[in-house]
Amino acid sequence: MDQSVAIQETLAEGEYCIIAVQGVLCEGDSRQSRLLGLVRYRLEHGGQEYALFLYMHRRMAITGDDVSLDQIVPVSRDFTLEEVSPDGEVYILGLISGFLCAGSDVTVQLNTAELNLVFQLPFGSHTRMFLQEVARACPGLDPETPNPEFLWLSRYRCTEPEPPPPGWNSALGTWTGCARIGGGGSYLDDLRPNGKGLLVDQNSRGHDKPDNLLTRQTKSRSEMNDMIRCSTITVSDKAHILSMQKFGLRDTIVKSHLMQKEEDYTNIQNFRFFVGTYNVNGQSPKECLRPWLSHSTQAPDVYCVGFQELDLSKEAFFFHDTPKEEEWFKVVSESLHPDAKYAKVKLIRLVGIMLLLYVKQEHAAHVSEVEAETVGTGIMGRMGNKGGVAIRFQFHNTSICVVNSHLAAHTEEYERRNQDYKDICSRMQFCQVDPSLPPLTISKHDVILWLGDLNYRIEELDVEKVKKLIEEKAFQTLHAYDQLKIQVAAKAVFEGFTEGELTFQPTYKYDTGSDEWDTSEKCRAPAWCDRILWKGKNITQLSYQSHMALKTSDHKPVSSEFDIGVRVKDEDLYRKTLEEIVRSLDKMENANIPSVSLSKREFCFQDVKYMQLQVESFTILNGQVPCQFEFINKPDEESYCKPWLNVNPSRGFLLPESSIEIELEVFVNKTMATKLNSGEDKIEDILVLHLDRGKDYFLSVSGNYLPGCFGTPIHTLCYMREPILDLPLETVRELTLMPLCTEDGGSQLEKPMEIPKELWMMVDYLYRNAVQQEDLFQQPGLRLEFEKIRDSLDTGMIDTLDILSINNHSVAEALLLFLESLPEPVICYSAYHNCLECSGNYTASKQVISTLPTFHRNVFYYLMAFLQELLKNSEKNHLDQNILASIFGSLLLRNPAGHQKLEMAEKKKAQEFIHQFLCNSL
Repeated sequence: MDQSVAIQETLAEGEYCIIAVQGVLCEGDSRQSRLLGLVRYRLEHGGQEYALFLYMHRRMAITGDDVSLDQIVPVSRDFTLEEVSPDGEVYILGLISGFLCAGSDVTVQLNTAELNLVFQLPFGSHTRMFLQEVARACPGLDPETPNPEFLWLSRYRCTEPEPPPPGWNSALGTWTGCARIGGGGSYLDDLRPNGKGLLVDQNSRGHDKPDNLLTRQTKSRSEMNDMIRCSTITVSDKAHILSMQKFGLRDTIVKSHLMQKEEDYTNIQNFRFFVGTYNVNGQSPKECLRPWLSHSTQAPDVYCVGFQELDLSKEAFFFHDTPKEEEWFKVVSESLHPDAKYAKVKLIRLVGIMLLLYVKQEHAAHVSEVEAETVGTGIMGRMGNKGGVAIRFQFHNTSICVVNSHLAAHTEEYERRNQDYKDICSRMQFCQVDPSLPPLTISKHDVILWLGDLNYRIEELDVEKVKKLIEEKAFQTLHAYDQLKIQVAAKAVFEGFTEGELTFQPTYKYDTGSDEWDTSEKCRAPAWCDRILWKGKNITQLSYQSHMALKTSDHKPVSSEFDIGVRVKDEDLYRKTLEEIVRSLDKMENANIPSVSLSKREFCFQDVKYMQLQVESFTILNGQVPCQFEFINKPDEESYCKPWLNVNPSRGFLLPESSIEIELEVFVNKTMATKLNSGEDKIEDILVLHLDRGKDYFLSVSGNYLPGCFGTPIHTLCYMREPILDLPLETVRELTLMPLCTEDGGSQLEKPMEIPKELWMMVDYLYRNAVQQEDLFQQPGLRLEFEKIRDSLDTGMIDTLDILSINNHSVAEALLLFLESLPEPVICYSAYHNCLECSGNYTASKQVISTLPTFHRNVFYYLMAFLQELLKNSEKNHLDQNILASIFGSLLLRNPAGHQKLEMAEKKKAQEFIHQFLCNSL
């Protein structure tokens, strides 16, 4: 996931986030998550300056609302970024053009004249690229080069320090050591960042350096041995590391030929894998996990351990940190098989979904290319209460991907589970070691292990019949009614995967602390929610079982052990193959110019709609010379394509006479819809395909966008008495560009409606069908149903929603997406700060609302009245004022001036503002 997009939304004009990486700020015993973004500013005279922007953030940093600026470190002459290596040596990144990290985590130390910060960054190619970009940004030591002045950072200056916002990850004493801004001679030299990343006067607070910075030098040698190192380059190989440059064409050709000839220099060896999954229902560990993790006599070579519902608190949902991560990590580490010593390769977590990967210490040197990613599939397609996490790695010469997922709940929601699975497969992408190659998807691995609470239930049988079959141990009979078995047979999910025979009783749902089935009011039917599947060659399942001895949760843990055949390299044969490849390359004529042929150069996307993906593809066929290709930026543009367009893959490598299929994807979201509705932007672009050492090819993209209510201003919709698709495009354009005004400004137009008819259609449907719906506005809907809802709104087909029996959750999510897409929020940007100031004073708050334009005021009170109706049914729908205020606060109240979200305190006040209208008469 490219989190630089979230940072870019917070930046001013002229500032550009080149790359971002998520890390952990280490200070003493404190560990706080931070998002690090390298920001470039182009100066008027043609030069450029850089600064490192550090953000506190939610786990899902997708938009500017998800991040809060914490501090800014200008990349000045005294700026250095150093890796603190396991053997205690330091590599200075600011002086290195290329850098390769080795280890399961990379610890780096950031130094300026008066500032020292230590970060742990994830092992992988993305971190390497981040560090390379930082190295390139350093101004260097040439005395002829003028000192950076960083005048552009003056906009971040404030005069008084403020306490860190409550609820955000904020390290204690983060700015007790102060960065010098600029390298001398700048009027900003005497400014210091405060705890929010804003520049403040030096004398406004103390600036003693931290006494207790954690570096790798302080760790014991035994701890260092637990680190996983790259299989081909280790920290001790300093000469190689310090000279490491970006991947060249020759390296790529060699690697491609080696992959083709892999069978010539490898043989298959079996390794024992333990795979386990446990939904812990938000509980802390209360018992030893050895009955689950160490039940067999033979110590596994590799452990893949997954958890779901690690933490069910609202704090875990909205913020990254939770103490339960450390609690469960510790108990797992203590419960691994006692007959072996293990090294932790990686830990990845998305809210309550956590995956741990361990290997025996003697295998650590053969683990490489470790990458981890997350995909949230919760409400509005982004929240991480449901979704998946994955770790991919190279074990010897076999690529392995381990996925832990928690899919949508409730018996009737099997289609939503299918969609979650497909979303995880399509959106989970891993950077490759060679940055010129496209990201890897889950399917592009030799071995895939998929575990988790998949939440598929048993259908068509009542609770008592299910329990009776369990009591008779008629598991095969019961399995015939299992939703996962049915959906796999229909090829709806997990095509090509295998699952072992279910010889154990369902693992859900039990009374916590016992082996008794659910005795609560809901009396959930037992189900095999917790599953393990696999895909690949040379895989033998040795066991598949549940572990009834553990009673912490309402689920039982599940485990499976496998013998997996891994390709192990024979060094002599490898050296011989490599020499043959190099000799053949030496015979190639380097003067040859690469050329390709394209199967298609013009692409037309007809009737593009809001949030509906369209894909066109073409083939690049290479000639006689190996080539690298890349879609490049046009002059004066910062991206190779318009924001609604994406090319996959956008770069790559081709062997002689080989080909690759390229997909052009058009997808319009909230940031693009308004300009497409108004005609300010069109589905038109030119792509430039560049060959390394070759020529450029030009591709034409055209099409038409169907205007829709999503992304259309409130006042515009009120003046559209007819469905938007029934109006001439020129009328849509004029109304969309019409300035926001009160009722007096529309005298020459047809009398407007009081609220948009599209809003009324959705709210009316929910009022008639969903006021008692459990988990309304908290559970996502179905994507296909959203498309039907969108089309119904744009065509004015009011009865369609009832005729199609649209799922209540789908309509609720569509309402949230509608509010999110408004270019001017319900509470106008101009009233934002007044609303925050009068938060807690209901009379003053109502006065602010009274100043809104009529249409916005009508919509606000209409929504508040509807939400109050929902609260009257809270015993059924389980909604409360805090939940609704949290959900709608960030949608109705948005920060103006670039939609920045600088601090969590503002979000709290926005929630308090909405909360007042839910608790009091309107």
